[in-house]
Amino acid sequence: MRIGVDVGGTFTDITALDDYGVFHIGKIPSTPSDQSVALAEGVRGVLDRVGARASTVEYLGHGTTVATNTLLELSGSSTALVVTRGFRDVLEIARQKRPSLYDLFAQKPRVLVPRRLVFEVDERLAGDGTEIRGVRADDLERLLLELSAVDVDAVAICFLHSYRDEEHERVVAEAIQQRFPDRYVTRSSEVAPEFREYERLSTTVINAFVGPRMHGYVSRLEQRSREIGVTVSPKIIQSNGGVVSPDSIVRRPVTTLLSGPSAGVLGAAWVAAQSGHRDLVTFDMGGTSTDVCLVRDGRALVASERSIDGYVVRTPSANVHTVGAGGGSIARVDGAGALQVGPRSAGAKPGPAAYGFGGTRATVTDANVLLGRQNPEQVIGDGLRLDLSAAERVMDEISAGLGAEVHDAALGVVRVANSHMARAVRQVSVDNGDDPRDLALVAYGGAGPLHAIEVAREVGMRTVLVPPHPGTLCALGLLVSEVRTELLRSSLIDLDGDAAPLRAVIGELSEAAEAWFDRERIPTGERSTRFVLDMRYQRQNFELQVDVGDGDIRDSDLDEIVQRFHETHRRSYGFAHPGSTVRIVNVTVVAAQPVEPPVAPLLAERGAGDRDSVIAHREVRFEEVGAVSATIHDRELLRAGDVIVGPAVIEQQDSTTVLPPATRAVVDPFGTLIVEVHA
Repeated sequence: MRIGVDVGGTFTDITALDDYGVFHIGKIPSTPSDQSVALAEGVRGVLDRVGARASTVEYLGHGTTVATNTLLELSGSSTALVVTRGFRDVLEIARQKRPSLYDLFAQKPRVLVPRRLVFEVDERLAGDGTEIRGVRADDLERLLLELSAVDVDAVAICFLHSYRDEEHERVVAEAIQQRFPDRYVTRSSEVAPEFREYERLSTTVINAFVGPRMHGYVSRLEQRSREIGVTVSPKIIQSNGGVVSPDSIVRRPVTTLLSGPSAGVLGAAWVAAQSGHRDLVTFDMGGTSTDVCLVRDGRALVASERSIDGYVVRTPSANVHTVGAGGGSIARVDGAGALQVGPRSAGAKPGPAAYGFGGTRATVTDANVLLGRQNPEQVIGDGLRLDLSAAERVMDEISAGLGAEVHDAALGVVRVANSHMARAVRQVSVDNGDDPRDLALVAYGGAGPLHAIEVAREVGMRTVLVPPHPGTLCALGLLVSEVRTELLRSSLIDLDGDAAPLRAVIGELSEAAEAWFDRERIPTGERSTRFVLDMRYQRQNFELQVDVGDGDIRDSDLDEIVQRFHETHRRSYGFAHPGSTVRIVNVTVVAAQPVEPPVAPLLAERGAGDRDSVIAHREVRFEEVGAVSATIHDRELLRAGDVIVGPAVIEQQDSTTVLPPATRAVVDPFGTLIVEVHA
């Protein structure tokens, strides 16, 4: 058995793949206080249903939001910061950007390390890495005495230009770790060894801030997996879509800030590729938020820097855009009488009122239940039944506030949520220069297929894909992700015909990659490396990436690399400067152990004795036509080649798909619904 477990804000999703190529899924409420509890219960539940022993699990992949929640909730560890003398205020000064230029009351994010916990060391490197002042023994002892006087759980170290030479940071880190063995110590030369002082400092501080909590969680995760009988160590997915060992995560927990969303993007790209679609927008709507990402030629766009709730993180990640619109998003009427939906969410507990856990605020899920789009009699996940009367009760409050009929109020809630999500889809497509009409929308997450077709229609997209198990696709993504990391070196190299400086950096990174492979215990024959250059014109501030394959570069190859950069620049910005000097800013090695993806099982065509997929008819409300009688289909009874014409609702254990009027869905050979939005 190979098992993937993704923990979301509301539900924990499980996908297991057995030796026969059959997928088994599970969905249970998350346990926010300790995500490993839901993971263990979910894995045990799926194994019990299948009748398999835990000892047969040969792979356990995990997507987690522990680091993300720690940062968003500001519940991380007390942290001290050690910097070069004279740079004590870099974290607070940042880039001097106002979050909102004309808002006099805009709040900046809370500084994670107060100034009283920032300590200086009188050391200095020049911009080229030359040592100006070393770390003196008396200065180091003074620092240790200062640290002994403060009660902190973590220490972050970030010296000026340490990306050029890590020796000063390493000496100080070893001394602190030896004197304070119980403190979590992290240094920028290991977390983000690249230039741009503030971004490197911010990333290192966040790594220290979430580090102790992540360390504790990983320890509990390994313990609970052993307690249920799983003998393999779990692999945890990073923001870049690669899975690594718990040891790697403990060293760099900051790489998991977009852990779950990246797994979903991988799963969506894999499912879409089976159906012949490689250019798409992934659309993951869960209980708390919706994540969208642009995928070109089967590969997600990657961002080297992200801002999460105002905190800057400089690590590679799938370029996922998130909006606070999910099934649990709370609806309210503001003081001006306008309807607002999100970003606050009812979460896993109490959740939407319809879940029956004591929720008292109207949510998007309650609106869908009231509109007949979700079946009150349907069992969601592992045993959860919806409560229609509770949904009606909370939606009455919204209708009273709007002065509208209750069903119209519910339609308004859905439309506002759809508008938020359509704006996000435009941001990753139109704002990026891509025509959404040329892209397919892949709908997943527990609530994704409920809203995706209306969102696609609003954006102008023609095709929506709904995978066979949309509610657990993020967990499936963990089964198709490879073991992977990115190691980077900042190296300002002008391409003037001499490849020796570039080859030297590639050699250093190759050695670092081999050391990482050894720590991950990856067999020699399964190791793969490729190199990527961050390049720009001289005096530009931002870079574009150029892939240079295995890194075997000769002087004669430089002209071709420069030409590829010109072409990339022209494609991205509409112009190029062939006569300008081109500079390499960063060199990255992508070290990976490729995974053999599972074979997508084929769905049988309809036979003479097969039951009809239509199991009922129900009144469902749509904005364009009001209340109509829609056919209700059981997803498990669909067969390859079946055609479903809207209005229709397709129900399954982990999600519900809504086909509005004037749409049509065809079931492809792999069981994916190919929806024509403007049929």
